[in-house]
Amino acid sequence: MSTSVPNRGRRSIEVPGVSHGNAPIPMGARVGNLIYSSGIMGKDPATDTLPPDAPGQAKFMFDNLRSLLAQAGAGLGDLVHVKAYVKNNSHRDALNAEWLKCFPNPHDRPARHTMVADLPGGMLVQIEVVAVVQDGAHG
Repeated sequence: MSTSVPNRGRRSIEVPGVSHGNAPIPMGARVGNLIYSSGIMGKDPATDTLPPDAPGQAKFMFDNLRSLLAQAGAGLGDLVHVKAYVKNNSHRDALNAEWLKCFPNPHDRPARHTMVADLPGGMLVQIEVVAVVQDGAHG
């Protein structure tokens, strides 16, 4: 008797050049028009390593977010919720600087919740997202 459950059209999504190390998890998953990410970190996809500073990590984190969404057939306009983690409150400025580049219009931003967390492995910032792909988008 198999314990496997059909995936109902779920597809894993990766960010080229960025890994979760040895963890057997994808960067995200899409089912229908819904996209959920795993933790998106600020690794440089050219080296799969984290920069030592929060501004560098925040830049790559949002670059990796764009890549994840593109791999899933979506874009920043499809985001509905962002959960952000910072190692400490001093890293909020780096997070907010990249956030404002992505979402300059204060009347057209996804919801966001930011919290301080004990991030592992040198991470200073990390995000998780939920996106709903608009009608007519493919992925």
